[in-house]
Amino acid sequence: MTTPVTVPATRATPRSPRSATLAAFRALVVRDLTVLDKNLGRFLPGALMQPLLLVFVFTYLFPLIGQGVGGEAGAARFSTLLLPGIVAHSIIFVGIFTVGMNLITELEAEELEDRVLAPTPTATVAVARIAAGALQALIAGLVVFPVAAFLPATPVYLQPDWPVLLTMLPLTCLTSAALGLALGVLFEPRSAPWLFSVVALPLSFLGAIFYTWQSLEPLPVLQYAVLLNPLVYMSEGLRAATVTGMVHLPLPTVYGALVVFIGVFAVVGVRGFRRRVLS
Repeated sequence: MTTPVTVPATRATPRSPRSATLAAFRALVVRDLTVLDKNLGRFLPGALMQPLLLVFVFTYLFPLIGQGVGGEAGAARFSTLLLPGIVAHSIIFVGIFTVGMNLITELEAEELEDRVLAPTPTATVAVARIAAGALQALIAGLVVFPVAAFLPATPVYLQPDWPVLLTMLPLTCLTSAALGLALGVLFEPRSAPWLFSVVALPLSFLGAIFYTWQSLEPLPVLQYAVLLNPLVYMSEGLRAATVTGMVHLPLPTVYGALVVFIGVFAVVGVRGFRRRVLS
């Protein structure tokens, strides 16, 4: 007769609130990136269309028909000036439309209940949305460089300052995603079309994409008014990171402004997100 073996009971080590929050945060980001991977066929054409058209018209079509911006001598300079602005433009559009519009739709359809019920503070869900949106914005910004390498009819002279570029890109992407979160909780579905006419267009045309901030000196009121536009700092910062010999806003100003914008947009977005999902 065999003696029964008693297996000692094991007790799972409870997770600390911090580790549980981090695990939930990682899972939420991975979930959003998995959704992006499944919808990559829709995301990439949307991310490529606007920069492709801007590069094609201003740096390929205009020079070929003799209407290059800045004339024959200045066309290459304009193409070089334009490229960082287009990268910033692509990055911020992901925040406005991919992050912002998707959040507006999900809040209206109440599709966030499963994530809000996760064993983690509600703010974690909102911050995870910023992190996933920043990674999407990074992809959208990086795909511009191959387009600019092969399409322009005029030379594009880029000389990356790698320490600045590797710090500026994450800041611009986080600014874009945090802005998207804030817009997503501030706009209702019925007013979502205003995102293009009231938000996206003014940001684009007054965002130092096609010109440097310093070139607005003849219009001092406008020059200082556009400093409220985060895209100005994104364009100027990426210009400083990729082009040498071109005047731009001082880097400490750019870094400081982007950090402030990230903080303001994140606070507005997280508070609005909590209010919307818990109401």
